[in-house]
Amino acid sequence: MTASEPTSAVLGGLDAVKDDLADLYRDLHAHPELSFEEHRTAAEIARRAASYGCEVTPGVGRTGVVAVLENGAGPTVLLRADIDALPVTERTGLPYASRTEGVMHACGHDMHATCLLGALRLLAGARTQWSGRVLGVFQPAEETAGGAQGMLADGLYKRFGTPDVVLGQHVAPMPAGMIGAHAGPAFAAADALRVRMFGKGGHGSRPETTIDPVVMAASTVLRLQTIVSREIAGGETAVVTVGSIHAGTTDNVIPDEAELRINIRSYTPQTRDRVVAAVERIVKGEAATAGAEREPEITEIDSFPVLDNDAAAVERTMAAIGDVIGPGLIMDPGPVTGSEDVGYFATATDPEIPLCYWLFGGADPAEVIAAQKAGTFERDIPSNHSPFFAPLIEPTLTTGVTALTTAALAWLGGRPS
Repeated sequence: MTASEPTSAVLGGLDAVKDDLADLYRDLHAHPELSFEEHRTAAEIARRAASYGCEVTPGVGRTGVVAVLENGAGPTVLLRADIDALPVTERTGLPYASRTEGVMHACGHDMHATCLLGALRLLAGARTQWSGRVLGVFQPAEETAGGAQGMLADGLYKRFGTPDVVLGQHVAPMPAGMIGAHAGPAFAAADALRVRMFGKGGHGSRPETTIDPVVMAASTVLRLQTIVSREIAGGETAVVTVGSIHAGTTDNVIPDEAELRINIRSYTPQTRDRVVAAVERIVKGEAATAGAEREPEITEIDSFPVLDNDAAAVERTMAAIGDVIGPGLIMDPGPVTGSEDVGYFATATDPEIPLCYWLFGGADPAEVIAAQKAGTFERDIPSNHSPFFAPLIEPTLTTGVTALTTAALAWLGGRPS
């Protein structure tokens, strides 16, 4: 099968804008901004979207941007891209590496924003080929799970209309040029917890006069590793990670407290509840075993729901994209243990809005093949959140713009009458 005539006509403008989009990507990558601090990023997005003829509204959900393309009667399609960066020090060595110390686009949100701007530019330049409304939603603060809910709380749908479908994509360490989508529970739920464990400080030479929270925390970290291996059935999926541990200021002082930050991933409410309960039981149990005089404090930092892709939406969207890039480049990656808050845009209404969210590759295909043959993929191919994560600009950018544009056209109306 081949792409429809309108799709081919819209995508025909891509070659002329590739270089400009690549420059934009390098600029965004060099100037990353943390969640709800995306002021420069949002301003550049708003400026460009307005130049394409979009009706632009900045400041939605604090630092989000909504760019609307109106083109007569027809469906409303929401295209979403996240725009925030991570507190990671970049180590890629790229000439366009981050210029902000300790902040990096280590998850590819700069690529997402660039692809959405590219799609809006192509759609705006070919209005004779489609009808309806496009909501370009540039969402802040995906990494802290506050951005999607913030935009919805700021009246996203009341102000701009409720969409008929929610579409989006995420760059991943797959071979560049490939697309992956999984119907049903596609991205895991995530819960982030802050745990404060309290001891009794004192001199490092007299541990017998103290209750050492460092040892307490260390024992807790080790014991938490038994939750998945000993409390979750083999057919279920869960991940428990202690991503941060802080205690003390120097070597000869036993501190008063230690702090852990724990990340939990799951696909079902039952598994999630069991893991959270196990974490709480272990944390409190280790504190009691250590003789702590104060019970630990366990606080939820943020929470992502399971991302549930609508099966019919996945089939329709992937069929359209496959017609353009070739069905051999479409795959089912299975459930991903990463998490995403894009699902809030689909579950904010009753009934829910169909959602199709997919992965697109950003890794050098030759390097991926070599690493897979050597059995070193996990070691040699940097993943999202790594300080070495650096998608190839091409063909990643072309694939991302093509996929998002084609997906939109699969849901928009035909040529205006």
